[in-house]
Amino acid sequence: MKRVEALAVGIDSSLLPLRIFIAGGTGVFLHTGTRASRDIDASLSLRVHLPDDLEEVYEDRHGEPASVYLDPNYNDTLGPTHENAYDDAQPIPVAGIDRRKLDVRVLAPIDLAISKLGRFSDRDRDDIVDLARAGLIDADALQARGAEALDYYVGNAAAPRASLRAAVKLVREHAPQPPKIHRRPR
Repeated sequence: MKRVEALAVGIDSSLLPLRIFIAGGTGVFLHTGTRASRDIDASLSLRVHLPDDLEEVYEDRHGEPASVYLDPNYNDTLGPTHENAYDDAQPIPVAGIDRRKLDVRVLAPIDLAISKLGRFSDRDRDDIVDLARAGLIDADALQARGAEALDYYVGNAAAPRASLRAAVKLVREHAPQPPKIHRRPR
């Protein structure tokens, strides 16, 4: 993020902060902690040329070399996105980053689930299940917001609509159920 923040130096200050919106597996990880991802799927609020070397090498928790990189091929127009997804994205404090230059945000859990409907691979399904198990998405809310997003989806919406139905079913199956209240007969 420090290298992305450096890109803000040449931007007119009236356009700052540059916003970066994290999606994909990294977004799911930031909400649930269940699955780490080597790439960061993210979109920016402004068209900015990103250098090719946005990879960070580090030691994982086992002392092994690992890396994470900002995926230059990520494109948020390939899957459904609700029109309010970026407005509803949640800020993430990042140590050493000046929020007046770079505002790092993660998509809300429901918008992450909706973004998974385009490809809807096994990993996408697993991410939706993880969000549901964590109690972060509700089946009825996913159905409503997903349908809104698909109303203005560009392209043939038949496959993502089928994915939405399957995703709602997954959420119903895996979301924590409220405790049943047993009443004593009077």
